Amino acid sequence: MIYFILYWEFCRIGLFCVGGGYASLPLLKQVVVEQYGWLSTSQFLDVFAISQMTPGPIGINAATFIGTHVAGMGGAIAATIGFVTPSFILGITLARLLQKYHHLAAINGILNGLRPAVIALIATAFCSFLCATLWQQETLPSPLSFPHIGNIILLVLTALFAHRYHNVILLLGFSGLLGLILGLCGLFP
Repeated sequence: MIYFILYWEFCRIGLFCVGGGYASLPLLKQVVVEQYGWLSTSQFLDVFAISQMTPGPIGINAATFIGTHVAGMGGAIAATIGFVTPSFILGITLARLLQKYHHLAAINGILNGLRPAVIALIATAFCSFLCATLWQQETLPSPLSFPHIGNIILLVLTALFAHRYHNVILLLGFSGLLGLILGLCGLFP
C-alpha cells in the first residue's frame, strides 16, 4: 500500500511541477512534510541539499531519497517512477503537438503565460529556504528577529564564493568547511 501511495503522490507532484526541480519544492514539501509527515522540515532541507549534490535532476533525486527513507528500495523505485511518469507522457505528447502546431499564436501565449508561474514557484521555494537558513523556521518570525550571525556569515561568504568561482564542487567543499569552522566557533544556535 505504501508503494502505491508513494507512486501516486510523486506522480501528482511530477504532473504539476512545471519548471523543474526547484519548482517542485513547494509541492514536495506540502506532501512529504505537511500532509504525511514522512520527513521533518530539517530532514527535507537535508534531502534537497543532497539531491543537489548528486548527479541528475533535483526532483528525481529528491523522490528517490524520500522514497528510500519512507519504504526502502521499493519506495525509492515507486517514488522515482511516479515522479517521472507524467513528464514522460506529457513530454512525448507535447513534443508531437508543438511539432505540429508551433506556429499558432495561442500556443506561444500559453507558453508565455507559464513563465511567471514557474518564477513564482521558484521564488516561494527560495523564500522558504531563506527563512529556514537564517531563522531555522519555515516562515519569517513574528516579531521579526535578527537572524543567527553564523547563518548570515555562511550565507554571505558562500554567495560571494559562488559568484566568484562558479564551481559547484568547490562551493560545496568551501561551504562545508566554513560551516564546520563556524560551528566549532559556536556561531550557530
